[in-house]
Amino acid sequence: MMKLIVKNSALMLAMALILSCTSSNEKELFNGEDLSGWTVYGTEKWYVEDGILVSESGPDAEYGYLGTEENYKDFELTAQFKQDQDGNSGIFFRSTFEGTKVSGWQVEVAPPGNDTGGIYESYGRGWLIKPDPEKDKNLKFGEWNDIKIRVQGDHVTTWLNGVEMVDYTDEKIGDGEGQIALQIHSGGGLKISWKDIKVKTL
Repeated sequence: MMKLIVKNSALMLAMALILSCTSSNEKELFNGEDLSGWTVYGTEKWYVEDGILVSESGPDAEYGYLGTEENYKDFELTAQFKQDQDGNSGIFFRSTFEGTKVSGWQVEVAPPGNDTGGIYESYGRGWLIKPDPEKDKNLKFGEWNDIKIRVQGDHVTTWLNGVEMVDYTDEKIGDGEGQIALQIHSGGGLKISWKDIKVKTL
């Protein structure tokens, strides 16, 4: 009986350690209260309202970014977004900044018919891959959407509301280093809300 109790205790301890290690790889990038852990680039508006992170066009109607203070290489990011007005935005990864000039890669978040989930290289090759247009029907404009991005080595996969949008391999992406960042597009009249932004390092 004693041997069985010891074995069970050891098994429970091992499981607890595994769960602890697994959970420690994931963290909230947005705390629901303020912009702690983020850096604002540009004059566009980034603020927290009722636990929601809101990005909104400012008086200059230029590009704006909210970048993580930390760099992330291999990770899986999950978030929810809602396009309140227009909604042309994106999530950058392995990116670096000089003012509002960003070098890196963007997973597109855009109004219907504009390739949400595709991958764009900023100040470089432009569009690398766009989703099948048929998949655009998975976007719920004006409602909350789930987005997931997995970046590992030279391989990137994106999902929108549980549907795989693109699966792409690129040597240049594999060499990239830098931040995760949210974008608000130039032009004015934009408003995009974000919540439940989590990252799990791989």
